[in-house]
Amino acid sequence: MKKIIILGSSGSVGMQILDVVSRMKDYVCVKGLAVGSNINVLKSQIKKFNPTAVSVNDPVAARILKEWCVSNDMQTNVYSGAAGLEKLATTRDVDMVFASIVGSVGVKSIIAAIKARKNVAIANKESLVMAGNYIMNLTAKKGVSVFPIDSEHSAIFQCCVGAKKSHIKKIILTASGGPFYRYNKDFSKISVEQALNHPTWKMGKKITIDSATLMNKGLEAIEASVLFGIPIDNIEIIIHPQSIVHSMVEYADGSVIAQLSNPDMCLPIQYALTYPERVPSNVKPLNFFEIGKLEFYKPDFDKFRCLGLAYYAAKKGYTVPAVMNAANEVSVAAFLNKEIKFTDIGKIVEKTIKFHKISKRMSLDTFLKADLWAKQYAKKLIEKGI
Repeated sequence: MKKIIILGSSGSVGMQILDVVSRMKDYVCVKGLAVGSNINVLKSQIKKFNPTAVSVNDPVAARILKEWCVSNDMQTNVYSGAAGLEKLATTRDVDMVFASIVGSVGVKSIIAAIKARKNVAIANKESLVMAGNYIMNLTAKKGVSVFPIDSEHSAIFQCCVGAKKSHIKKIILTASGGPFYRYNKDFSKISVEQALNHPTWKMGKKITIDSATLMNKGLEAIEASVLFGIPIDNIEIIIHPQSIVHSMVEYADGSVIAQLSNPDMCLPIQYALTYPERVPSNVKPLNFFEIGKLEFYKPDFDKFRCLGLAYYAAKKGYTVPAVMNAANEVSVAAFLNKEIKFTDIGKIVEKTIKFHKISKRMSLDTFLKADLWAKQYAKKLIEKGI
């Protein structure tokens, strides 16, 4: 019985993890759950999975939940705030921590889990973009593993099983292209509603906007570079609208190995839980006769400026990826609030990167300071009208 913690259980990925777990009750036990403030969802999760402890970031919501647990005779400890999240992430009798909190806020809890020698399954790509090398060095030091549960990185992981890193020539990341890869109208007039209309995946709002700007694919390129120790120049992005090929690895002899499946997050989540074993899932099998064809196109770096900014940040390294990620978080939030235009997201990210003074100190405190600075600077740009 594998005992797990899920950080971000009320979000899109968190609920998909629990959906997988609900079908694997003989294999997995949920020991803890964490949310920001959505205690209504958390209450139903407590009833269904009976975790030992939960954490709620909002202290007021945590107090309400604690009273609810007592009145309903639920034997669940309730923690709150950042300290509560870290306490939950370091629970002693746990095998794996699933990190699915969106944004840079999840980085401390991931690091706390690794320091407590927990294997970590990561859907929070921002943490690896922000402090990836620090995190990977720490996992090596503590002798624990990181399992990617983004579909693309899980695909790469599966394509690399049993391979030597020296044999890998190139990683090929596929991208659906989002709603605008064939869009030839004025990008500045793109609405929030249009940007949230993803053609393939059902995701949270932040990642959906990142997919529309292709920043999500830039973040994933950095994440892949960190996770698999491959230089960013050896990571290629291709547009693949069908989202059947989830990523590929090209080897030194010219062979290309790909992982294919219908687009469903349940598969990478389940593989992280069962690795190295494979067990039946409820993912619909591929029918190649129905699919008919698979298409691949070059991404347009001029049209999607965020993609180029991500590669620029990766090449600069040090604190630049953290700054880029933070500025993007603030910009996406402002766009969702209809404070800025779709095209302003890239402008704000670029201006924030260019004004940033790079720090070469590789410490968590340095990355957190860079993250905070970038968020404050990006907000000032928005207030000034960019």
